[in-house]
Amino acid sequence: MDENLQVHSGSVVAGIDVGGTFTDLILIDQAASKVSIAKTPTTTDNQAFGVVAALAATGYPVKDIDLIVHGTTTTTNAVLERRLAKTGMITTAGFRDIIELGRRTRPQAYGMTGTFVPVIPRNLRLEVAERVEARGAVRTPLDEDGVRDAVRQLLDAGCESLVIHFLHCYANPAHEKRAAEIAAELWPNGHITMGHALLSEAREFERGVTAAVNASVQPILERYVAKLRAELAGQGYARDFLMMNGNGGMISARFVTREAAKTVMSGPASGVIAAAYTGRRAGFPNLVTYDMGGTSTDVALIRNAEPAVSNEIEIEYAMPIHVPMVAVHTVGAGGGSIARVDAAGLIQVGPQSAGAAPGPICYGRSGTEPTITDANLVLGRLAPKKLLSVDNPVTAESVTRIFEEKIGRAAGLSGVEAAGAVLKLGNMKMAGAIRMVSVARGHDPRDFTLFAFGGAGPLHASALARELGLPRVLVPARPGITNALGCVVADLRHDFVNTLNQPVAALDEERVRAVLAAQVEEGKALIAQEAVQPQEIRISHSADMQFIGQTHIVNVPLPSAAIDRATLQALFEKAYFARFKVELPEIRANLVNLNTSVTGVRPALDLSRLIDPAGRAGTLAEARLEVRPVWYDGRWHDTPVYAREKLPLDATIEGPAILEQMDCTTVLEPGDMAKSDADGNIVVEVGR
Repeated sequence: MDENLQVHSGSVVAGIDVGGTFTDLILIDQAASKVSIAKTPTTTDNQAFGVVAALAATGYPVKDIDLIVHGTTTTTNAVLERRLAKTGMITTAGFRDIIELGRRTRPQAYGMTGTFVPVIPRNLRLEVAERVEARGAVRTPLDEDGVRDAVRQLLDAGCESLVIHFLHCYANPAHEKRAAEIAAELWPNGHITMGHALLSEAREFERGVTAAVNASVQPILERYVAKLRAELAGQGYARDFLMMNGNGGMISARFVTREAAKTVMSGPASGVIAAAYTGRRAGFPNLVTYDMGGTSTDVALIRNAEPAVSNEIEIEYAMPIHVPMVAVHTVGAGGGSIARVDAAGLIQVGPQSAGAAPGPICYGRSGTEPTITDANLVLGRLAPKKLLSVDNPVTAESVTRIFEEKIGRAAGLSGVEAAGAVLKLGNMKMAGAIRMVSVARGHDPRDFTLFAFGGAGPLHASALARELGLPRVLVPARPGITNALGCVVADLRHDFVNTLNQPVAALDEERVRAVLAAQVEEGKALIAQEAVQPQEIRISHSADMQFIGQTHIVNVPLPSAAIDRATLQALFEKAYFARFKVELPEIRANLVNLNTSVTGVRPALDLSRLIDPAGRAGTLAEARLEVRPVWYDGRWHDTPVYAREKLPLDATIEGPAILEQMDCTTVLEPGDMAKSDADGNIVVEVGR
């Protein structure tokens, strides 16, 4: 390894998360027991500029930072907005339309119209003669001259990435490997993705789309990493840095582009990882995470301090990315979600967003459409003078008039009532997302604590918990930069999936053990290549299973690699009953995939200094800033406002109350009772 790119895993660690509106940073100097935070506007044209600006805002010399860990939306935005590198595909003769035909679903389930744009257009999907059967036998040899011709055609068409996607390559990858060797002789760069290497799964549509996404974002991510490395080098940082993957683990920036698809959804994943870490320390291992940002809200489920991970994520219609990712459900309701009255006279909120530019009206960047953030300002929950990154300050009265003009008149409401209605509708959308990860999956919300973070999450958390029946809310010390904290506390992690697709009754137990052992060996080898070495390695196994004849699968945790057929059948039946409350003893099980996660656990970090203890007041009265009217459930209440960083650790706060800090505002509804814990988290017992 080049000495100039080594990571020094010392005491100074910076975590940086690039969101749609803000770039968040947290820097922890363990030796000096010092924490620095920053929140700067995201630079959408080149996110690297925003990263450097956030580092500069801390005042800490970049050259003295030992480790930088970074989460980015580069690949996620590229996929969602279809700003992709020109990519070609070489596939089995007769099967080039697989990634466009999909699963016979429709964009609008109850509509007759809809559009879908495949990742790779049809004219760039070329066929060659080859065929491998489902059991791995070669039926038609690979046409090597056909591969060369196809590569040349795609190069002439201007492609900079290539996908090789053959039928049943998971059973026998020989043709894909040979085609990649031939392509490498002609292709000018390393952007060649073999479907089986990224995802050894039987389903050709999902495998093909995943490979296509990977190839089409590789050049984009590579260019971004190079820009960021150059910007950091300009600040004196010559070492390697790590990047977040969607599975909640980290990987060296030197290797991240090889499997670029795994960075999709890395931002939401980092927040869930921070929630699990914080919740475990606080004694709340079962959490529903609620991350409300500027453009969307992400929710996820954590049980026993372990986030749910799925390899069946579909980030939008017909866009499955089947690499393991933290299971996050997203709705288009964020602080910047625009409120409007539709043709039927009904108030609607989102999914359109004001984004970072022009943003909500209250940021004074020429925004004219009322948003959820503006509603919170009108209702007294946000103070105009304490908003971040305001270009031209506006008054609450002026925003109230806009609500009355654009929402209230059509709905027969005053400006304040219109803002209250917008807030309630936004809460309803977010409550629906939380039900999707809890009630809809058979979980009782009363068994979970709502972990509220993001720049706007704690503004709404108490009302949502009351609506859903969750008994308490946990607000971390730094809610607005929790995703950045996730970058700091995340472990190194590699996930593997291999298809067997065999009935359990006929399963070769030795083969199961051999596959799992090979996955463990590969994971350990990859972690050994990392510049940061963990303090221990943890291994977990699972199986994707189904009853014979079914389509959908159930993930079944495995206690060890030494598993026999009878135990596997019993574990699946138990997991199936837990999920669906149905027993089907007369139907036998089928083992579809074997999964392994290899995690390199990094040393623990002390979170107790995220809020400087020296700044805490001696009494609750000393932390109070003012009393102002705030709107709750249809009427105004005189509400005390406290400086969150000054609250004594032993303070008890009765709602209604507002807790203000640099990165977030927390609202306690009437009837709530809040206390602080040793790490500075606020634990809210929700009133009824």
